[in-house]
Amino acid sequence: MVPLVELRGSMIMASGWHLPFFTSLLICVIGNMVPIPFIYLFAHRVLLWGQDKPLIGPFFRFCIEKGHSGGRKLEAKAGKGIFWALFLFVAIPLPGTGAWTGTLAASILDLGFKKSIIACLCGVIFAGILIGVLSHFGFSVIGI
Repeated sequence: MVPLVELRGSMIMASGWHLPFFTSLLICVIGNMVPIPFIYLFAHRVLLWGQDKPLIGPFFRFCIEKGHSGGRKLEAKAGKGIFWALFLFVAIPLPGTGAWTGTLAASILDLGFKKSIIACLCGVIFAGILIGVLSHFGFSVIGI
């Protein structure tokens, strides 16, 4: 449950430690998804609350602006396929494109709780399988 690496780093570590794949995937998915409902329901409200505070305001405003701009770009590209766009955004195994960021963008765009959670869950599962398989074969090839 560490931002930026989320389940992606955990699946690599699980492969490196030769832990069972499906058990590791299940634990990583659960760990990655635990904060998602809270992020969806409260993060946008907290950011709006803190945007005018002296110490945290600039950072909170940055997060809101980043979320709005990312959300508008996602909406412009996706149109009616916003569910699939959110799924792909979360599924792409790059830093900053995980479920936490996707959920924040979904809450700022007001995409709907159920649809956002399902898209993020599917994206997290896909990313976990992809990273798990790639890291397993990567460690096998280099003999670790």
